[in-house]
Amino acid sequence: MAEENKVILHGFWSSTYVKRVELAMKIKGIPFEYVEEDLTNKSALLLKYNPVHKKVPVLVHNGKPIVESLVILEYIDETWKNEPRLLPEDPYERSRVRFWAGYIQQVLESTVKLFISEGKEAQHKACQDIMEKLNILEEGLKNFFHPKINGEKLDLFDIMIVTTFGAFRAQE
Repeated sequence: MAEENKVILHGFWSSTYVKRVELAMKIKGIPFEYVEEDLTNKSALLLKYNPVHKKVPVLVHNGKPIVESLVILEYIDETWKNEPRLLPEDPYERSRVRFWAGYIQQVLESTVKLFISEGKEAQHKACQDIMEKLNILEEGLKNFFHPKINGEKLDLFDIMIVTTFGAFRAQE
């Protein structure tokens, strides 16, 4: 890989956020180097590249770090314009994908709150919040989601769904 187009992904093997970026790069056919981070003993490079949040994923392209998974996904689509595109060209459709991607992010964050909540009351409240968000997501998907045939042309929305909800089966 030429140095002027070097791509490195700093990640953690079980991170949903990292899996989003990995999947997007594989879909787009972008060769990259993967650096596994120990989140209990963060590397100097991780702290250098993401000094604000100090977390993964961090995509380093030509020596420049990009952080936050949704920001990275948009960067990938804007930088590598080859097919398949992750975001629609139409501004309205692109805004809809961004909205639902952000909403899926909220569902994931609510799920994390459930795992870290203490006490039955807090867990019950977290479960109610998740169920409410999932019901809204289900209703929204009825109007928004268009199933792909044979997995062709996966986009940002598909990446969010697969990486966020695909892991739940393994966690059962």
